[in-house]
Amino acid sequence: MEFVKMEGLGNDFIVVPQPFEPDRDTVVRWCDRRHGIGADGVLVAYPEAGGGVQMRYWNADGGEVEMCGNGLRCVALLAHDRGWVHGPEFVVESRSGEHPVSILGAELVRAFVGRPQVSRTDRLEVAGHEVHPVGIGNPHAVLFVEDVAEASVATTGPAIEQDPLFPDRTNVEFVEVVSDDTIRVRVWERGVGETPASGTGAAAAAFVANTREMVEAPVDVELRGGVLTIELDKSGAWMTGPGRAVFSGAVD
Repeated sequence: MEFVKMEGLGNDFIVVPQPFEPDRDTVVRWCDRRHGIGADGVLVAYPEAGGGVQMRYWNADGGEVEMCGNGLRCVALLAHDRGWVHGPEFVVESRSGEHPVSILGAELVRAFVGRPQVSRTDRLEVAGHEVHPVGIGNPHAVLFVEDVAEASVATTGPAIEQDPLFPDRTNVEFVEVVSDDTIRVRVWERGVGETPASGTGAAAAAFVANTREMVEAPVDVELRGGVLTIELDKSGAWMTGPGRAVFSGAVD
């Protein structure tokens, strides 16, 4: 079976360019960085009859999740490069809905992440931190810190991810406000651990910071893997950022 190894801001994926439904053990084995191909997750992508593209995503622990922002940009580039679509603008569909995308360059994509959903607005404290839950593609819990470099991501991240308040577990974003249009973010991803970047996490962090009037949109989100620009409008959140193919191969 063919695969393409792709990455977006260091968030890396095994992309299978055909309909396929891997079981949990297969995903875990492929994503193992010492005994497998190595990745944060497995993406399945293929063209649809109407001219769009379908994508599904499994985290490295083998669990399928709703969406992946960095993976979305990678899928968009793969679909365009392989001629699955006509022109630079098309729609990629995930479990969380439809995502219009625009190919801006050889490795640059603008894509619709989703419409932020706020389930509760009361003050919520989890693991000793005030967190702001927001759903955008995936569930997220955003918290603000003075310095992300000093944030206790490895301990606070899993504590919040697995708190009973989040029955489906949650991604966690540690956010430092840098200026009126820039934030710095570290990401704890459910089922993976700390990752260099998260597209949906960047959008969630920018949305919460903007809603709390800490920043103005568009927001530059500085992640360990690079920078994403998040736009916010009435339709929801849009991201602009890179993606690229690293190598291709075949696996049984």
